Amino acid sequence: MNCTPLARLALLIALSFSVSSAALAENWPNWRGPQNLGISGEANLPLTWSSTENVRWKVKLPERGNSTPVVWDNRIFVTQPVEKRRTLMCLDRKDGSTLLQAGPTYEAAEPTHPTNPFCSASPVTDGERVIAWFGSAGVYCFDLDGKQLWSRELGIQEHEWGYAASPVIHGDLCFINFGPGKYEFVVALDKRTGKEVWRYELPRPTPEQMKADDNLRGSWSTPLVINAGGRDELILTLPEAVVAFAPKTGSELWRAGGLGSLVYTSPMYGEGILVALGGYHRACVAVRPGGSGDVTESHVVWQQPKSKLRLGSGVIHKGHFYVNDMQGVATCFDLQTGKEVWEKRLTAGGTGDTWSSMVLTADERIYMLNQAGETFVIKASPEFEQLAANPLGEQTNSSIVIAGGEILIRTHEHLWCVGK
Repeated sequence: MNCTPLARLALLIALSFSVSSAALAENWPNWRGPQNLGISGEANLPLTWSSTENVRWKVKLPERGNSTPVVWDNRIFVTQPVEKRRTLMCLDRKDGSTLLQAGPTYEAAEPTHPTNPFCSASPVTDGERVIAWFGSAGVYCFDLDGKQLWSRELGIQEHEWGYAASPVIHGDLCFINFGPGKYEFVVALDKRTGKEVWRYELPRPTPEQMKADDNLRGSWSTPLVINAGGRDELILTLPEAVVAFAPKTGSELWRAGGLGSLVYTSPMYGEGILVALGGYHRACVAVRPGGSGDVTESHVVWQQPKSKLRLGSGVIHKGHFYVNDMQGVATCFDLQTGKEVWEKRLTAGGTGDTWSSMVLTADERIYMLNQAGETFVIKASPEFEQLAANPLGEQTNSSIVIAGGEILIRTHEHLWCVGK
């Protein structure tokens, strides 16, 4: 087909617009985004907002919750406790209206911390199904219209602080880091049927270990699947070790010691390095994946014997990694050495304390919430630069979600949609 120069130009413009539109329509199917790394491929998102500025809609939520929504096309899915029910809500992204709410009632007592409501694990979707882990109430799988496809009980989840690790889908499997508490294991379920494919039981700590840790040990970390040297590796940050499994079989590929015995954050990966952060002053470690057996001596890049109080996960970008602590102090580290580059406390009108994880956008902005509902935007740069501080005036322990040019913020009172 012959085209005039003007027609060719019009075609190029149309193709460019199509590509741009597709880029804006990025889904957010997992905890921490498309690759579970807290990284969005989008840019030019809202930089400033308030409870009245640049808010497209907000909807009231039934109760407090710490989980983070996931997004597929025009549907938003969020786990939500409602009295004794453990539910999955689906909302219309256009206006926040509720499309469905489904899930079991769980009558038995289940311990958790007052600051960690039930349903704190975020759901996961592959565009055909949505899977949610409700602790002792089990794992539930629904189609996108809310029809229950299967459920599976994994046992009693029992810890005074509750649970938080989110399920992860990779291929035909769904992985869950079950625990911490009396029962601790990593399990792979067939995402289509819920059938257990493999299970790895964590070794029980000795009385000496429990005493040395003041009974504070365990992992609330969400699994991460990476590709290292052409091989898929399922990464778990567990008490005292970073462990890689073969996703399909559960066989252990390698492990690296040096991590603390208490782990809240999810592993960070980028530029060939895994960063695992210990919680409550526990040790941190960076590892090169792709090894075999005990790689503590051969693949550990650096180790920090003591860390700050951290719950939120960070991001890696251009030779640095960025993370915040529970007091709202953001820090930039050199990725290769673990040495601090800068440290800044982010506070505005409210408390600077935060449980939230960072999100990095394609235009090198980092978005981070604090517990007062303020979102700070900083430059992902070895030179600190704060770009904005945006208050909503509502408490939150959730994290930023980015999808289709919009920012979703879950507070204890509402789900907010921010857009230009």
